[in-house]
Amino acid sequence: MRTRSRRHRAVAAVSGVVACLLVLAGCSLGQQVDVDIPPQAEAPLPDDTIQQLQDAVTHAMGVTGSSGAIVGVWAPWSGSWVAGLGTERPDGGGDVTAELQFRAGKVTRAMTCDVLYKVAAEGTVKLGDSVSDYVAGVPDLSEVSLAELCDGTSGIGSFTGQLYSTWLTNPTRTWDPRYLASFGLGQPREAAPGVAYRDSDAGYFLLGLALERATGRSAADLIQAYVADPLDLEATHLGPLDAGMAMDGSQAMPGAEGVLDCAAPLDLTGASSTIGFTDAGVVTDIDDLGRYVQALAAGAIVTDEDRFADALPPSPDAPSWYTAAGGAMQAGPLVGQFGKVPGYITAAFSDPDSGLTVAVVLNNSAADGAVGGYLAWQLAAIASKAPAAEGQEMPEAGLPWTQEQYRDAIAGAAVCTPPAPQ
Repeated sequence: MRTRSRRHRAVAAVSGVVACLLVLAGCSLGQQVDVDIPPQAEAPLPDDTIQQLQDAVTHAMGVTGSSGAIVGVWAPWSGSWVAGLGTERPDGGGDVTAELQFRAGKVTRAMTCDVLYKVAAEGTVKLGDSVSDYVAGVPDLSEVSLAELCDGTSGIGSFTGQLYSTWLTNPTRTWDPRYLASFGLGQPREAAPGVAYRDSDAGYFLLGLALERATGRSAADLIQAYVADPLDLEATHLGPLDAGMAMDGSQAMPGAEGVLDCAAPLDLTGASSTIGFTDAGVVTDIDDLGRYVQALAAGAIVTDEDRFADALPPSPDAPSWYTAAGGAMQAGPLVGQFGKVPGYITAAFSDPDSGLTVAVVLNNSAADGAVGGYLAWQLAAIASKAPAAEGQEMPEAGLPWTQEQYRDAIAGAAVCTPPAPQ
């Protein structure tokens, strides 16, 4: 299952070397990164814990209309559970396995910020540089810094809400990143740069364009060189899904009476990666996603301690334990990301102290992308109570929520009626 992924890595490595020679820039190729978390117990999680986790995932599948899901849960003191559930299509076709690839969604944002911090450490850019220094022809951005694009505090709006229906009707169209970003730039600014968080896909598109301009390298090459290669993420790359290696992704669409037809969703597996670019365009698999979010939370790629220092609430009514900074969301002790792209709802979070890590993807994007975060937090709450394996100790710190709380939140976001038990 890894053959074509290795080909992606080989091609990207060669292009990265060429780019480095052309711009005389330092490269991170070949520099492996160690992730400092507690050692993982080499055992499956207890049967009772696995049953609770599986019940949580299948419940989320039912209310989102997802025929399949892939999940990974790693509790270093207790064990792990990595599995594919269901089928790729509602008609029962194609059993889902844990080796299949999918869209990482907004986890791409964190990777784009990894690149920013790495090239800043090399002296290629400064975090406080104006976007206008690198992206020409874009109005009113002279006061916006690269760091503010990464933190989500630029004040720039988003384009997804305006264009999502177009992506569904023409999913394979190739989009120019400047064109998509213009829809977000055209919205009124809600606050001055650096003042408040605002979810902005356009901001991460502009950050990707700025990094390409500053380095003379493609965004795909930058993510390969600074993220995928150092962490040995063989299935991870920015670009199209590998045909034959991806879990089918879809979205339930309204029928004649306006009700979502969850039994015959629209196939979006082949949707263009240009829809996501450096905001949500990365492809990965569950093992890579789990390892990446562990590295993100532990600061393995970016050692700058200020990356998450000035975190802000993502909304005025957000709980005190929920903040955003550095391209990531912080939920209690967990660091990660979540969201959706056409075909997939994805989430991944990790606790750098205990090593508790959860990653999950659902293959129907009809529901709100927040469901991914809710499910990850529900899984984390279940796994946090997993008993210690022989010779291990449970971590003392808990989570500021319960698994019941987020099961209810998932049920409240239902777009489909789960099938009746047989």
